[in-house]
Amino acid sequence: MASIKDVATAAQVSVATVSRVLNGHPAVSPDTRARVLATVERLGYRPNAVARSLRTRRTRTLGLVISDVLNPFFTQLARSVEDEARALGYSVIIGNADEQPAQQDHHITTLLERRIDGLLVSPADGGSPMIHDAARRGTPMVFVDRWIPGLDVPVVRADGRAAVTGLVAHLYALGHRRLAMISGPATTTTGHERVEAFRTALREHGLPLPAPYLGQGDFQADSGRRVTEGFLRLPEPPDAVFAADNLMALGAMDALHERGLRIPQDMALAAFDDIPWFVHTDPPVTAIAQPTGDLGRAAVRALAERLEGRRPPSVTLPARLVVRRSCGEPAADPAPPGTP
Repeated sequence: MASIKDVATAAQVSVATVSRVLNGHPAVSPDTRARVLATVERLGYRPNAVARSLRTRRTRTLGLVISDVLNPFFTQLARSVEDEARALGYSVIIGNADEQPAQQDHHITTLLERRIDGLLVSPADGGSPMIHDAARRGTPMVFVDRWIPGLDVPVVRADGRAAVTGLVAHLYALGHRRLAMISGPATTTTGHERVEAFRTALREHGLPLPAPYLGQGDFQADSGRRVTEGFLRLPEPPDAVFAADNLMALGAMDALHERGLRIPQDMALAAFDDIPWFVHTDPPVTAIAQPTGDLGRAAVRALAERLEGRRPPSVTLPARLVVRRSCGEPAADPAPPGTP
């Protein structure tokens, strides 16, 4: 394997000149830069990233800790983060917390030990010791999707309140009055925020949210199934269920199908976090879509700003309601008078 000395000898320059070229230093003539880069390519020289990081104190590596790699929302988020990071010259190491705070903190510890330049985190809960410690130490960090209140860390997230309001109005217009919700963990900001948005939207239509109609899930499919089974055992089951994420909605669908119940005829179903295959289910699922790609890209750009010593503002993007057939077919508009 070629060394930097081999490159210098073949290009007839000093080792220092090769180093300046590889680090983008402006004090190199265009002809010399072109000759050195051509020699690097011809010899197949690859700089020692570890040695460079020791000199520059930068590894050009970001850490991304997501809550659940099996959740399509976070899979898409990770893809957009990787794409944007690569465009800015960074690599990304991904850790999957699996909605477990202890596993999340293990990944954060490991990433910091590997001397990553900065962290992107979607917290699994609000009391993570390692996140609090990293923030206190001044680790460049950005929260994405979820956040921890009280920490001075930029947040890149979607605001789904208007979309939830639109969903409840849609359900109400279709004649649904017994509306229930499968919530996420109350320890997460998204879990708490979505419940409050749903409760507020119900009040606007004079509808209550009785305690039996609010089931606690954990953003996993099994909890969606369990909560829905509980709804079905009630003396008066709800006629529509809103799941606070896509996996819990899939669990709810399984519970309804196992009982031989039809969507939406026997129970309407809607979800937060749209996923590509919701259009392929029978019926297609009404969902609230977050701008996942934009969130990932904005989070990387915010972290890059932090790494350059600036303090980027938090970013809030709107989510949107995508109406399909899982809540019912809208009534046809009446024909105008005189129409045959």
